[in-house]
Amino acid sequence: MARPKTILATLGLLLPAALAGAIALAAHREPATSPQAKLVRQVPLPRPRLAPAPAPKASPAPAYVVRRVLDVPGVMKIGDTYWDEAGVPAGAVVITVDLEAKVLSIFRGGYEIGTAAVLYGGDDKPTPLGIFPVTQKDARHVSNLYHAPMPYMMRLTNDGVSIHGSPKMEAGLMTHGCVGVPVAFAAKLFRATKLGDKVIVTRGERLDIGKPITAA
Repeated sequence: MARPKTILATLGLLLPAALAGAIALAAHREPATSPQAKLVRQVPLPRPRLAPAPAPKASPAPAYVVRRVLDVPGVMKIGDTYWDEAGVPAGAVVITVDLEAKVLSIFRGGYEIGTAAVLYGGDDKPTPLGIFPVTQKDARHVSNLYHAPMPYMMRLTNDGVSIHGSPKMEAGLMTHGCVGVPVAFAAKLFRATKLGDKVIVTRGERLDIGKPITAA
């Protein structure tokens, strides 16, 4: 009958020792929620910033090249005009005026579609040289300075210089700075031109096929 007591006594001695060992182990185990455990985590590195791709460079505008000139026989005289736009494709319109040759030409896409001998300004009111956009169009314009009809007027400057039809085309006549052409030709020029188209007035500049109009 003493055996059970002995077993119990033995268990009584062993249990405190086992508990003490368990407590000792627990004291050396790091809590799962300790501050140190919270810090041990991988933080993703920031992605490197890539330099922006350079903007593509705009391609230079193609040169405005003379592709055709009209076949005009001989030297043009005051009143002479030629017009031929058959088969000429759509394109940018540029008008050139050579005061030395006294000739106006209109090009569409580099093809000359019309040309005429012109009147221009006298010494007291010369036609200015330069590059001018067409800023106004008026088919029935009357000059408020000279009270004269200027049919199919296309304004080049704010002080009244324009291209227009001149009812009277005679050698020796001069204008007040304008470029005068026969009325029928002025009507065609008017229809073929829009606001903003360039008019290039030079003195003695020659144009050759295959060569660019640099001011265009």
